[in-house]
Amino acid sequence: MADEAAKDGPSAPRRARRLFAWRNRLAASRRFQSASSGFLLTRGRARREGQALFDIVAGFAQSQVLMALVELRVLHRLLERQATPEDIAGEVAVPVERLRVLLQAGAALKLLEVRHGAYRTALRGAALLGVPGLEAMIRHHDVLYRDLADPVAFFRGETETELAGFWPYVFGAAAAEDPELAARYSGLMTESQALVAEETLRHVPLRDVDHLLDIGGGTGAFLRHAGRLYPGLEMTLFDLPAVVPVAEAAFDAAGMAERVRVVGGSFRDDPLPAGADAVSLVRVLYDHSDATVEALLAAVFAALPPGGRLIVSEPMSGGAAPDRVGDVYFALYCLAMRTGRVRSADEICDMVEAAGFESIESPSTDRAFVTSVVLARKPGRKD
Repeated sequence: MADEAAKDGPSAPRRARRLFAWRNRLAASRRFQSASSGFLLTRGRARREGQALFDIVAGFAQSQVLMALVELRVLHRLLERQATPEDIAGEVAVPVERLRVLLQAGAALKLLEVRHGAYRTALRGAALLGVPGLEAMIRHHDVLYRDLADPVAFFRGETETELAGFWPYVFGAAAAEDPELAARYSGLMTESQALVAEETLRHVPLRDVDHLLDIGGGTGAFLRHAGRLYPGLEMTLFDLPAVVPVAEAAFDAAGMAERVRVVGGSFRDDPLPAGADAVSLVRVLYDHSDATVEALLAAVFAALPPGGRLIVSEPMSGGAAPDRVGDVYFALYCLAMRTGRVRSADEICDMVEAAGFESIESPSTDRAFVTSVVLARKPGRKD
């Protein structure tokens, strides 16, 4: 029996491969597609798969409709009123008939609603306006669109991406001394960071933390959110010198200046500020290469006291279960930046463990499209 089982073993993968090939040949057959679309037991699945496939094919057109609606502030204009294309054509400087096409497309995407030839912002469109930083992110997509104009050249690494020039800080502090560029970067990050902070701190309580060091925190959106939730929390922000004045002004406006120390520097070149019993890395690791991330995690481990906590929060790959957010959108964004990459929670956990941390976990978040989380502790007991 053992010999028979051993003989059957290798044949099982071969049978699975043959079945897989047969399935795909069948799915690629025009005759089968036509038959399955009309057969009672298969037509529902055929319809859903056909629609999903066409959504992928037409995705680029949908994103351009979204960009136009945002740039023309159509969702804002129709948030509390309804109007015909003739009513608002002058406001947006678009010919009536072309505007009608845009509004119809917006309604098809359920960003707008149409009734008796008049349009108004739909629930989905109103929700878009309420997401912190989402409009800024959409407006910023024009850079990525240009980088993806030749997708084959892009994936071959032959494109000198414009996006890499927009984020020069990832190449080191020396390339990020332009105050205007730092302000553009910080503005975009600040607007979108609020949602990330909210989602992170919903799943990462800081009740046992006395002093939180946020590395690469920009103007401090994450720390301000943490400070509001935990009034007794002492905080330190560590980021590039060009960001420091804006961050200090933001903390002062929030009434937190006395609770926060803002330190300028680069984690590549400078020692990390001391004294914290927890360190947060919010949307930092995916901006950088493996070597840089390994060095940063080692520096964080050295800076923390025994029992100190590490918090990593950023979009992550689905790993063995790929997902659209991490493995399509953010993965391409990282390729265009030309330095970092989207990692799965398992990959980050492995890197964190290699740095010496223990009690490593990746709790589920409610909105993985906003952020995912990895938590860990330095061995030892907190004093």
